[in-house]
Amino acid sequence: MAEENKLPQYKKIYEILRKHILTGVYAEGSLLPSENELCAVHNITRPTVRQALEVLVQEGFIQKKQGKGSIVRKPPQEIGILSISGTASAIGNQYLQTQILQKPQIRPWEENFPFELSQIERESGCIYMERLRLVDGQPVFYDINHLPNINLPRLTARSFENKSLFETLRSQYQIEIKGGEQKLKAIKADQKIAQLLNLPVGDPVLSIERKLNTNREGFHIYSTIWFNSAKHSIFGTF
Repeated sequence: MAEENKLPQYKKIYEILRKHILTGVYAEGSLLPSENELCAVHNITRPTVRQALEVLVQEGFIQKKQGKGSIVRKPPQEIGILSISGTASAIGNQYLQTQILQKPQIRPWEENFPFELSQIERESGCIYMERLRLVDGQPVFYDINHLPNINLPRLTARSFENKSLFETLRSQYQIEIKGGEQKLKAIKADQKIAQLLNLPVGDPVLSIERKLNTNREGFHIYSTIWFNSAKHSIFGTF
């Protein structure tokens, strides 16, 4: 892909090693290949390898020990839907399914949008997408996502079925979530929400509105999420 070709060399190696850690190629406590081995396999310089490894250290994927090398740590598990990492990283892709109810499409922003938009965001329109997310085959989250239609080439052509939006933005567009704000409230499920989440009409659901900041100046991701807490809870360590 064109976006992948634009990645700096260290980032490509980082992505490969990160994927191998998350998929269990390198288990917790095992050693990554040495710097010399990585240089030989990928035909890159040692400073490039060290830059990739340093990012893995910063993100908690590995620990470097003098005389030993790069030791794999337990892959970071964030606190789920309330975290900036997103649902997939907390629950695990092996348990989470994503159904796309509305493929990404470019449209104008709603007039009464729940968050204040910048002039550039408003003028550029948004990329709109609806998803239903299931855990062990049962619907748990229904979400609507709005992304500013700014420098996201071919995003609407991508498939997000059983794929993470945050992971795609991070790996393909170098957009990383850095924080944000969210509003939570309990509401009664209307007919649409009840049908999607397999609940009786009027049952309580948790409604969450989020504005996420990214490493792109002035670029925010907006989500509205409805959560079925009948059998699942939101938890984490603070």
